[in-house]
Amino acid sequence: MTDVRPWAGRRLHFIGIGGAGMSGLALVASALGAAVSGSDRADSPTVARLRTGGATVAVGHDAANVPLGEGVEIVYSTAVPAGNPERAIGRERGLVELHRADLLGEITALPGRRCIAVTGTHGKTTTSSMVVHALIGCGLDPGYLVGGEVRSTGSNAGWGAGELVVVEADESDRSLLKLHPDVAVLTNAELDHHATYGSRLDVDDTFREFLAKATTGIVVWDRPELVALTPGGRPTNDAATGVSGTPAVGGGAAGGGASDGRPASGPVAVVPYDVPEPILDANGIRFSWRGHDVHLTVPGAHNALNAAAALEACRLAGADPAEAAAALADFRGAGRRFELLGTTDAGARIYDDYAHHPTEVAATLAAARTLAPGRVVVVFQPHLFSRTRALAREFGAALAAADLVVVLDVYPARERAQDFPGVSGQLVAAAAADARRDGPPAGVAWLPAFDDAERYLRAHLRPGDLCLAMGAGDVDGLGRRLLA
Repeated sequence: MTDVRPWAGRRLHFIGIGGAGMSGLALVASALGAAVSGSDRADSPTVARLRTGGATVAVGHDAANVPLGEGVEIVYSTAVPAGNPERAIGRERGLVELHRADLLGEITALPGRRCIAVTGTHGKTTTSSMVVHALIGCGLDPGYLVGGEVRSTGSNAGWGAGELVVVEADESDRSLLKLHPDVAVLTNAELDHHATYGSRLDVDDTFREFLAKATTGIVVWDRPELVALTPGGRPTNDAATGVSGTPAVGGGAAGGGASDGRPASGPVAVVPYDVPEPILDANGIRFSWRGHDVHLTVPGAHNALNAAAALEACRLAGADPAEAAAALADFRGAGRRFELLGTTDAGARIYDDYAHHPTEVAATLAAARTLAPGRVVVVFQPHLFSRTRALAREFGAALAAADLVVVLDVYPARERAQDFPGVSGQLVAAAAADARRDGPPAGVAWLPAFDDAERYLRAHLRPGDLCLAMGAGDVDGLGRRLLA
């Protein structure tokens, strides 16, 4: 399709423009014709790229950053409080304020575009990235906004000429409910964001409301509690995915739908997926999906599930199943998701991973084991005081699967330490030490500061070690320091 520039003449000012979600919105807004400005608390490579693309970006938050004149719209995220000076001057001048979800919702509802929206407590960035990669491999040139860099494109957002738009749908602040999905994907559901949700039932209600918005199809991990969140609480006759760990032999699509594997037209399809027995080794993953052999170079059983979800979403959106499956063979992953940073002088491989929930930590450590390292070493930075307080014991149990554990202090993000007395990374370190009492001996070190952790790791890393710098804060910086 040929794009018009529907936002030509629009003026958008993004507060926190360097963030993963906001920078993607700014890139797409510019591609749609808007004049883009913004601010962020620090310079970064992302800010530099935005400037190169024509955006005006200030460092630091100040009322003077907001462009003068009429018609400026202020775009903010949940992390930007009402007292921010740029939001305050906007209200004083009578400017329109838009939560980032409102702007993303506009993008997903643009005429002539169809939206694939991926949500879930875990895996949504990687699954969204796989959808983008596969659609590009099918020649469909999608637009996309993802919460991390799609390594094969080098960006977290783009605006292709095709009719499909792929978005990562964030449940952390319920902003996913502003979106307009044609195809909705749910990877899993757990209680993670304790400042937003009071219970797992609360989380489920949000996902249920999101899935009900889909107009073409719903892709959901084949677990009864997740399928129950779909309209009607059951799969359609297009549900069977035919996946297994055995390489595919022959062709043909499993389940209902057309003989070429594409869905038949009709009411919203509910398609559960699963990969019960993927083949996992140091070369990656293999499994069969709808008669097609899928090979991935990224490790871990959780990535087999992510791939199955991505392929089902592509199929429901009209992509050729064989082409989509083949395209994933050179998928290199998403930024900060088991991303190899390099090898130390001592011969240890350093990986960066965004895992910040016990389920994610456990999955990532299991994936690391499939690469057959000498030892798995993890340096973990807890993210948010609220999450650390609620899940310290679960974090400790997950981290205990490593051979050597280093725990840093909490990365606070939007929270304040004074609001959570007695909560620190030491809770996680103690829980990890407790969890190892009945297992093989392993070192657990509580080293709050980066400098101390760096010295410890330099002294203890050995040739053949696989070291994971893990967490959703700035622990990737420590990983890079180990390579200097």
